[in-house]
Amino acid sequence: MSKIIPFKAVRPTPDKVALVTCRNYDDYSSAELAAWLSFNPYSFLHVIHPAYMYSQKITLDKRFKGVAHKYQDFKDDGVFMQEEKAVFFLYEIQTKTQVFTGIVAGTSIDDYKNNVIKKHEDTLQYRVEYFKDYLHQTGFNTEPVLITYPDNATLNTWIADKKKSAPIYNYSTTNKEKHQLWKIDSDAEIQWLTQQFENIPELYIADGHHRSASAELLFDEDQHLGNPNLNYFMSFLIAESNVKIYEYNRIIRDLNGYSKADFLEKLNEHFIVKDKEQELWKPQSKFEFGMYLDGNFYALFYKQTNSSEVSSRAQSRDILNNLDAQILYDKVLQPLLGIEDLRNDERIEYIPGKQSVATIKELVDEGEFEVGFMLYPSDISEIKALADNNLIMPPKSTYIEPKFRSGLMVYEL
Repeated sequence: MSKIIPFKAVRPTPDKVALVTCRNYDDYSSAELAAWLSFNPYSFLHVIHPAYMYSQKITLDKRFKGVAHKYQDFKDDGVFMQEEKAVFFLYEIQTKTQVFTGIVAGTSIDDYKNNVIKKHEDTLQYRVEYFKDYLHQTGFNTEPVLITYPDNATLNTWIADKKKSAPIYNYSTTNKEKHQLWKIDSDAEIQWLTQQFENIPELYIADGHHRSASAELLFDEDQHLGNPNLNYFMSFLIAESNVKIYEYNRIIRDLNGYSKADFLEKLNEHFIVKDKEQELWKPQSKFEFGMYLDGNFYALFYKQTNSSEVSSRAQSRDILNNLDAQILYDKVLQPLLGIEDLRNDERIEYIPGKQSVATIKELVDEGEFEVGFMLYPSDISEIKALADNNLIMPPKSTYIEPKFRSGLMVYEL
């Protein structure tokens, strides 16, 4: 049984919402960040990164307090408004290629602790501590955890009917996305939606493992204060078929002392290697890998003795060893290229799969990197299987959309 609750959201006034909301702070280059902060006084970037030019010169404590003060300024200036009663929201993002629709709600810390809300990624403790301190000092969260639920015909019908009504927000952004938001505020609908999720036994985190872990840590440290808002964290709940999962591709700075010929010979131990020359080749299915080295693309087909072995392996509990990202680590990155720590080794970087394969070619051709590897994206069944068996994906295995706009919704603590 999954528990969701409505909450008294703080959000931009309708006339300013297109100006306020922004992409994740890390998505902006320094030039973009400077431009937005210079020319858009309503951008939520002013809140989440105040005094950005001096951010390296002040303590984290002062920075977090600056965030809290700037957020209060936005409220005092009428940029934000707060719901008079606790509500749910239906939120839709239309990109060039896909439409994402989900429900914004509070999800339960107890469900997270009891594995009703399941995880598939490991977290770094220092980042969890960082986000926990951020939440404690600022008193709000504006980045919901992306959570999937099993496809549900009843919910799909309700969503389709709800979208026929007029949204409270309907705006476009400079990255050519369209955003619409509907408020669910009638007692009958709130009760009905709550009951629908009570019938769902398990939810799965798609994106936001550090955010959910930091919310749990804050609850553990401050629950003695008796603040009911700490019992929940804001989530964007979306049907599992409606998420888009991209791979994270890898680029490596050197061949760890191998010559090109020796490296290709080593790869032949575990892969059938085919030279694709100048073809911008990327994997077409699981157990296939792409590689770009010295001006040529290569197709790497992981060697299996027969199809029945693949089937039995895939159905075994050893799900992690069948994950393409794990195979690449076990057979290439660690034994051949000497990369032990996928999170912290400076010789490896990651490129989201939504970027063109040509990006990897350009980075390697420029000389800073020597080889690039392209993976086939995982699917939701792999993610769920890992979570169900308490297994953890290698770092940077998936890049998942949709991405929620910062400043669209605020959950106050």
